[in-house]
Amino acid sequence: MSNRTLTLTAPLYDYLLAASLREPELLRRLREETAAKVRYPGMQIAPEQGQLMTLLVRLVGARRAIEIGTYTGYSSLCIAMGLPANGQLIACDISEAYTAVARRYWQEAGLATRIELRLAPALETLDRLIADGEADRFDFAFVDADKDGYAGYYERCLTLVRPGGLIGLDNMLWDGAVADPARDDADTVAIRAVTAQIRDDSRVDISLVPIGDGLMLARKR
Repeated sequence: MSNRTLTLTAPLYDYLLAASLREPELLRRLREETAAKVRYPGMQIAPEQGQLMTLLVRLVGARRAIEIGTYTGYSSLCIAMGLPANGQLIACDISEAYTAVARRYWQEAGLATRIELRLAPALETLDRLIADGEADRFDFAFVDADKDGYAGYYERCLTLVRPGGLIGLDNMLWDGAVADPARDDADTVAIRAVTAQIRDDSRVDISLVPIGDGLMLARKR
């Protein structure tokens, strides 16, 4: 019994994966290709986090979802796998090269029709959705993009997600840098600021989950 979150040693992490991870072979191949052939493989979420996100999408009964920061498509596949056959994920990114990998795996998974990729600055896409009357029309949102944009992405996702819908923000522990007083780089400062913003926001119920690099969950009241 423990009254605080356990530290995951390497053997305990291996046990966690062996005991609970059900990663489809296609997702494993995507993760391995990203690590071997694509720059910045650390931008991809951990497989156990992806599995949790699929579960969360199903738990909230999501039919419509938004993703900000698609990269090579691992997280978008995890979200799309949790959606029903007629579900829709709007995936926002600015990289044609990275998302070309994503498109290939979406197609192979048979989920390409559930995912609409919008190659444009995410704020433009989100503002367009709001202008088009899509407020309160989405069930789930996931933010994993430029950290100095998180505050703006969060506010727009809060507008777009329905009451009872869920927003997830990745990298909220930032490899421990957020707890290091000596770290004052722009990304670390931005993550601390949006964390405080969400902590003090009475419009949401929250939990900062120590999975992967830290996943902040905010449920719209």
